[in-house]
Amino acid sequence: MERRQFIQFSTSLLATLGLSQLDLQHRAIRYAKVLAQGTPRKLALLVGINEYPETSGFSPLRGCTTDVQLQRQLLIHRFGFAPADILMLTDAEATRSQILTAFDEHLVKQAKPGDAVVFHYSGHGSQVTDPDRDFPDGLNSTFVPVDSELPLAFPFEGGVVRDIMGHTLFLLMSAIQSEQLTVVLDSCHSGGGTRGNLRVRSPEGIDLVRGNGIDLLASPEEFEYQRQWLSRLNLSPEEFIRRRREGIAKGVVIASAQRDQLAADAPFSDFYAG
Repeated sequence: MERRQFIQFSTSLLATLGLSQLDLQHRAIRYAKVLAQGTPRKLALLVGINEYPETSGFSPLRGCTTDVQLQRQLLIHRFGFAPADILMLTDAEATRSQILTAFDEHLVKQAKPGDAVVFHYSGHGSQVTDPDRDFPDGLNSTFVPVDSELPLAFPFEGGVVRDIMGHTLFLLMSAIQSEQLTVVLDSCHSGGGTRGNLRVRSPEGIDLVRGNGIDLLASPEEFEYQRQWLSRLNLSPEEFIRRRREGIAKGVVIASAQRDQLAADAPFSDFYAG
């Protein structure tokens, strides 16, 4: 995409999603300040999922791989990232295991103090029951890997899903040695369906079941993975809870929607993005 087309795209996106120029400028300044600093190395993991399997219960999306492709170009041409230091996982590559392994191997194990580190996720978002009830609604936001599946009887019955919890992301962020960390989460955490020409990045039925006793539950392997990270970070469960409730692990987090809002694909002249 040429620079002029990218600027036109950004302006159209603002109008479509109801964001003000001031809001975008505020977010962009925070983002640019982190990435523009001269650092020994710049690492990025970009995850974008359009093609969720029909059996998953999640509708396919259209703009998520475009999002990460645009992000890659921005990181290379505006912020000086080396192409070899940007790892992309799209569609079938973006399984739960692949995402978690890539975060550990590409970011946690390679980043040194002072390095610039970026994690970008674009895809479906959801929520699961939070045993620790960090928020009054007792839910924790998740992002949905390509191999996660909704329970067969959802939204009439709940069950276990293979989502990656926000709590898990907190631990992964805590493990990064550098403070120059930027996390971009381009998904929503509640609601479903579509709005006009917008395809909402959340499974249908989530908003209908919240508070009705029909719960989505994190998988046992998710909690075991968290326990492994608590051990690696030498954190007690109590300290983990305390740190979460104080705020983000480190760095800058840019989210396209608050935990009770929607994010969406937006159609443009010849492609989708969000």
